[in-house]
Amino acid sequence: MSRGGFVAATRRITRIMVPVAAGLAMAGCAASNTKFADAPTRHTAEARSVAVAHARPRHMRSVRTVRAPRAAPTRIEGYASFYSEGTHVATGARYRPEGLTAAHRTLPFGTRVRVKDLKSGRSVVVVINDRGPFVHGRVLDLSVGAARALGMETRGVGRIHADVL
Repeated sequence: MSRGGFVAATRRITRIMVPVAAGLAMAGCAASNTKFADAPTRHTAEARSVAVAHARPRHMRSVRTVRAPRAAPTRIEGYASFYSEGTHVATGARYRPEGLTAAHRTLPFGTRVRVKDLKSGRSVVVVINDRGPFVHGRVLDLSVGAARALGMETRGVGRIHADVL
């Protein structure tokens, strides 16, 4: 057999075998696991018992457990600071230092919060549009405009109470 005939034969075999192999691979992916067909899909006591009962490695489990969302706090107490650096916030919007905005670790973006500085007694309503603060012991990061409205611009850090509206 000449070199040209060998190459042609290899190409014919490849044209036949690649689609067959792909079809077999996809057929294997489509097979259902009837052992877990009736398993619950929410993070419930029943889902936990099914997962524990079968004790399979996490990547092989067919039971999908979903972490239950935590209830958002309605009252926040602690220390707040303010930040003035940066060009963008976590929502992708441009950071406006004079805006009445704040950063919180878990509250949803767009949440309105009334923040009261305990030393000055002033309060302001801010919108959560960023994530933070990333300093231990602080619960909110305020924009410069919000810190100025509360009278804590010169102090840098202040004790606050905040209510989610």
